Amino acid sequence: MNTDETMHPEDATQSAAATPDELMAAASARIAALEAERDEFKDRWVRAEAETANVRARARREVDETRQFAVQSFARDVVEAAENLRRGLDSLPPPAFGEPESLARVREGLEGIERSFLGLLERNGIRREDPTGAAFDPNQHQAMAEQETLDHPPGTVVQAWTPAWMLHGRLLRPAMVVVAKAPAAEISGPAGARVNTGA
Repeated sequence: MNTDETMHPEDATQSAAATPDELMAAASARIAALEAERDEFKDRWVRAEAETANVRARARREVDETRQFAVQSFARDVVEAAENLRRGLDSLPPPAFGEPESLARVREGLEGIERSFLGLLERNGIRREDPTGAAFDPNQHQAMAEQETLDHPPGTVVQAWTPAWMLHGRLLRPAMVVVAKAPAAEISGPAGARVNTGA
């Protein structure tokens, strides 16, 4: 079969009129256009794949967070029970020589229950933190009072009324704390007069 028979008369006229250099230039231009189109599609595909991976990762993270923090309300109630247990222990008199054996057993029993309870909470992602001695952090501590002192730098937690409670690293309940502050800058002058050195 002759190839000229399958060509359209216009194509035959154009190809006969085109020089080999013109044909090569046209083919090179067509190849460049196809390569540019291919690169654009590849770029779109890579972006779409990245976006899909980001959506999957975000969805997985949200599911994990929902699973971890779905018990937040229940965890707050459980933490309240743990704090009440600690208050009960603190209300007992300290161990003393000659104390009744029943009191010692009650104290030991409650301490064992508290250890077991705190272990159970930690296994489920609930952890208490004692902030005493740490710098005051408004994200984790609630300042209930300030105390003038030279023993601690200003802004340090000198006493924790309650500990901070965390659920999988997220604040569940802030610690109620007493924060150190610098004493008033007053000294006694002659004849017992008080002199303000801050002025």
